[in-house]
Amino acid sequence: MHNVIVEKPYRFVPPHHGMIWPRLMQLTLRRRLRKEFGIVEVECHGVDKLRQSLAAGHGVMITPNHSRVADPVVIGELVRRAGTVPFVMASWHLFMVSPLRTFFLRRAGAFSIYREGMDRQALNAAIDILNQARRPLVIFPEGVITHHNDRLNTLMEGPAFIARSAAKRQAKGDAEKKIVVHPVAIKYYFRGDINAAFHPVLDVIEMRLSWRPQRHLELVERIYKVGESLLCLKEMEYIGRPQAGTIPERIDGLINHLLAPLEKEWLNGRSDGNVVGRVKKLRIAILPDMVQGDITEPERERRWRHLADMYLAQQLSCYPPDYVRSHPSPHRLLETIERFEDDLSDKYRRQEPITATVHLGDLNPVSLFCYRGDNQDPLMTAIETQLRTMLDALR
Repeated sequence: MHNVIVEKPYRFVPPHHGMIWPRLMQLTLRRRLRKEFGIVEVECHGVDKLRQSLAAGHGVMITPNHSRVADPVVIGELVRRAGTVPFVMASWHLFMVSPLRTFFLRRAGAFSIYREGMDRQALNAAIDILNQARRPLVIFPEGVITHHNDRLNTLMEGPAFIARSAAKRQAKGDAEKKIVVHPVAIKYYFRGDINAAFHPVLDVIEMRLSWRPQRHLELVERIYKVGESLLCLKEMEYIGRPQAGTIPERIDGLINHLLAPLEKEWLNGRSDGNVVGRVKKLRIAILPDMVQGDITEPERERRWRHLADMYLAQQLSCYPPDYVRSHPSPHRLLETIERFEDDLSDKYRRQEPITATVHLGDLNPVSLFCYRGDNQDPLMTAIETQLRTMLDALR
């Protein structure tokens, strides 16, 4: 399980507003993309739209899809070509790795958001950035790294709340300047030799399963055999037997087996929203006593087991069952094998060459209309529609 939970009181990490450090760090973007992520080329479309919004003095929010760890660096390259530097809202756990990492994250424009509670400092910082309109604000509305580049998770409504709050404040000042949102679609393409890149990785995974390497199988069949075996192992661990039904039914069944008892204990049985939203509500309920240290050591260990189960459920939700069979593109194969590696070892090897195509969508002026209701916020609906359309076109 990746260390995404920090068991200590939250302290807001504010944005760094200086321009010298981010400008200097922009000089290393292309090298970082190649060295850290295997991305050899970034093709950007719609840069003029961003330039025009900034030149008009609008407060600009950028809302990209989030399928890879490299996404913030790729967006940094898009913004660099527009002649500016971004601010990026990032999960607090990223700042807890080391003081040196915190230093460089801040200088690159990142500031923290506490995902396990209401973070008014982060919200106010984001609203201020939009109203100052000096640099664009980047928020990833899916909330997590999805590991699937051709699909979009349900979007969180936080970006709409921030944008609308900034628009209300802006309306009291210069009415000609607006708060606008530009959705951004990032699409990756693996350009290497599929067999040379992927079969050795599957060899290692299969040997961890005590198998002989299954190189006699076609690559897609090999991936599905490994995937079903990993699912079966988790079913045996948590349920005691493999479930009946199709792969999608079994994944849903295991997710609910993991989350439903926790929701009964911590949320009075309330279970609504997608898996990411369900996990977030559970974390908000479970973590406060842990952070304050108001529990016994056995209870602390029990809650960490709950958090690990929730993390597994969230990881399972990132496996669209028909993702490879419906369109076995090289990059879908890569993403699936990377997820296998990540779930087995919390890391995966860098593959190259990868190219990235970035499309910046049309601006969405933010209305002052305060949305209330059971359906999705219309601003988020517009953002989601644009993102899906752009991703479908790139596919």
